[in-house]
Amino acid sequence: MHNLKRDLVLCFLFMFLLLVQNHATIVESPAPQPQPPSTFPMYGTTPGSLQPQECGPRCTVRCSKTAFKKPCMFFCQKCCAKCLCVPPGTYGNKQFCPCYNNWKTKRGGPKCP
Repeated sequence: MHNLKRDLVLCFLFMFLLLVQNHATIVESPAPQPQPPSTFPMYGTTPGSLQPQECGPRCTVRCSKTAFKKPCMFFCQKCCAKCLCVPPGTYGNKQFCPCYNNWKTKRGGPKCP
């Protein structure tokens, strides 16, 4: 009986250590922050300032850091075709292109990346 009790205690201790170890390795990455606008050229970031053929290269830059390249490029190009602008940088800065910022999905979420 004494060995069974000891084995149970060791088993629980081992499970506890595994739980603590797994919990300690989970690290949340910080939310991406909008980039300062002063580091980006302003051409193409205001409504109507791009030509339709310029949307592809601008969206390639905009979507360059995402893990979801295909949907990002699809929606970025769709938004650029409508708004003729793409916000500077890879994230945020949508205030430079109100059309891009204000176009929403049926659920009210942002349509443009």
